[in-house]
Amino acid sequence: MAMSPSVPVPLDASGDASRPFIELRSVTCGYGQRVILEDISLSVPRGKVVALMGTSGGGKTTVLRLIGRQILPMTGQVLIDGQDIAALDAEGLMAMRRRMGMLFQQGALFTDLTVFENVAFPLREHTKLPEAILRDLVLMKLNAVGLRGARDLLPSQVSGGMARRVALARAMALDPELMLYDEPFAGLDPISMGVAARLIRELNDTMGLTTVLVSHDVHETFVIADHVVLLANGRIVAQGTPAEMSASDDPLVKQFVHAEPDGPVRFHHPAVDAGHDFGVRG
Repeated sequence: MAMSPSVPVPLDASGDASRPFIELRSVTCGYGQRVILEDISLSVPRGKVVALMGTSGGGKTTVLRLIGRQILPMTGQVLIDGQDIAALDAEGLMAMRRRMGMLFQQGALFTDLTVFENVAFPLREHTKLPEAILRDLVLMKLNAVGLRGARDLLPSQVSGGMARRVALARAMALDPELMLYDEPFAGLDPISMGVAARLIRELNDTMGLTTVLVSHDVHETFVIADHVVLLANGRIVAQGTPAEMSASDDPLVKQFVHAEPDGPVRFHHPAVDAGHDFGVRG
């Protein structure tokens, strides 16, 4: 693996490898007056793949936004490598974000740039590497996702699954320590989904990353995750290994893991009696 062009800034002289890489401590947050997450505490160990799962609107993507400090908690703390990121100034926040890679749900590639230039973009923005070294790094990242031969194509000329892999190569360009994935399997065919899942796991283990993965896909996520956290109604309702979650007797966990239509999560949103709306007289 190539040396990182941006050396991570040590945040703690103790170098405690047993300390969680990410911690949310009694965090409550939301948008305006609307609370999305309420008093949640979460630890993400170093080197592990942790999956955030749950029903739509449960707060999974909000956790990713907290980690990237796109939003701040109303109460509580978000710590990355032991440091409260709310206390970082602009320079410190930029240094912290360079330690992270983000794969967006739809890839978010630059449509007018080639595959090569999409992956080169963060290197051009954040380093002053000679062009020859930059070229080699980009080709190495593309080779790692199986797309070195697609370097000169535009995003419109590759499939959806290939575009997601290009986005992954771009997210890995600066050799991050932490990878964040927002629905990496959404819209992919079964083959592309399997390829994406294998890449996430292999890159995590080969590069010694820490991974936080938001997904609705139970099968692929349970294959690669070390730990699963189930969010619902703004709270953590269950967590454990994939095997523990699969064997759980908790009604909500069972409904989600086994895709059962009936359970705590109802099909109908709460409403007044149908007879009232439709004018049915008794």
